[in-house]
Amino acid sequence: MAGDVLPGGVAMGRSFESVRMGVKDVSARWLKASRALKKEDQVYGQKVAEMAKKHSSEAFYALDDPLEAAVFSVLVEMMKEKEDKRE
Repeated sequence: MAGDVLPGGVAMGRSFESVRMGVKDVSARWLKASRALKKEDQVYGQKVAEMAKKHSSEAFYALDDPLEAAVFSVLVEMMKEKEDKRE
């Protein structure tokens, strides 16, 4: 049935687009929250908000939860940056 919610708050019948839009919303909230950080930390908050949207096709397709997809994307980007610094 349309509108049914599974345990954990995941709506049945979710679409790829709804997860992408959810991540976009999460990113927008993180960007807004970054403005409340100390001036010197705001750039990092903004970067995290941008990282959340980096892996749209891969993460959004595989994950049902927009927050989980956003965090996964940020973690992948952080790992890539860590590797880049090692080289």
